[in-house]
Amino acid sequence: MPQILVIEDDPRVRTALVRTLTDRGYAVTTQSDGPSGLQAAVRDRPDLVLLDLGLPNLDGYEVLRMLRAVSSVRVIVATARDDEAQIVRALDAGADDYLIKPFGGAQLDARIRAVLRRGGDPGPARALVVGGLALDVAGRTATLDGEALDLSPREFDLLRYLAERAGTVVTKRELLTEVWQLPYGGGDKTVDVHLSWLRRKLGESAQEPRYLHTVRTVGVKLEAPA
Repeated sequence: MPQILVIEDDPRVRTALVRTLTDRGYAVTTQSDGPSGLQAAVRDRPDLVLLDLGLPNLDGYEVLRMLRAVSSVRVIVATARDDEAQIVRALDAGADDYLIKPFGGAQLDARIRAVLRRGGDPGPARALVVGGLALDVAGRTATLDGEALDLSPREFDLLRYLAERAGTVVTKRELLTEVWQLPYGGGDKTVDVHLSWLRRKLGESAQEPRYLHTVRTVGVKLEAPA
């Protein structure tokens, strides 16, 4: 039975979500403000957090940012804010999906199941090592030749996805779908920009790659230097 933590300040919405999720077989706990929600997410280690953005005491964006610094728990943002810039901001901060209120119980259930399928069972904390590059998956930290890398949440997710498939060419479309959760057309430039930032932090360039190798017309591959 998946454990869902609902962080929502509106008592009517919170009650409706508990009823909807319980009816569909989830175990549900709730918190009504940012600080208590963040504390519960870290302490109780739920399978998924359903997070409102307009929270008292600590805004939902800050909850998400702080949570991502210490946890890889799956997060679906559920809010009435429907501005595209805010959606992008939430996804860039580490949200796995974004639901705009109002939404039906069937849609919520489908989104939760999809996110949990993508995440699978995270299992025990593990490290990914590719040459001198090491990623602590649970701690969401990375080092290169023993030196810490200053990565944004999205950069870490991108690097992790590539490291998990080291030696394999990954297409930009796959990266948009799996890292950004954007299954629609367009957006290749977003991938290019983030890859450029990663290269700079890895001390390389597209012209002189060490770890990130572009395969023309196909995608990108992460592999250890020869």
